[in-house]
Amino acid sequence: MEILEQKHLALIDEAERRGDGPTANLRLCFEVIALAAAIDRDCAARLAPHNLSEGKFVLLFLLHQLPDGLSPHELADRAGVTRATVTGLLDGLERDGFLARQQSKDDRRKVLVRLSPKGEDAARELFDTHTRWIASLFAGFDESDRQTLSTLIQRAWRNTDGGRKAVQTKAASEITQ
Repeated sequence: MEILEQKHLALIDEAERRGDGPTANLRLCFEVIALAAAIDRDCAARLAPHNLSEGKFVLLFLLHQLPDGLSPHELADRAGVTRATVTGLLDGLERDGFLARQQSKDDRRKVLVRLSPKGEDAARELFDTHTRWIASLFAGFDESDRQTLSTLIQRAWRNTDGGRKAVQTKAASEITQ
């Protein structure tokens, strides 16, 4: 069974035609990309019937069980997105009845975001089903398999620009301590 997209197969074929050396690492990278893309597609398909994207789902579970709510900028920080992105996500969630924005009782300039009963129900139900689905992707993996895969993924990540930067930043902070 071939999991690679045609564009990736074409790149591998071209690299082999040029004799650019072994293409096993290229193939492996494209297999990881294909897996991530398949998970993203499945995730989107599972959330779509609820009128949710992954970003909206993240905001729901961040707000779940926080009766006092959070400000939009706190949500953006916790979700790791820009304030502009969180505004768009909140607009959609509010339009669909999952949440409400309210002025803070302490500071009328501050807006707090709270889940509606519909949002609470969706967050509780979807968090459980979604995390079970994610866990099922690695069904049949024992602890050794999971540890090996995690170690290999981290090794590959350290070879990315972001991974190298994180390693350098960590090393620099350890030197200054």
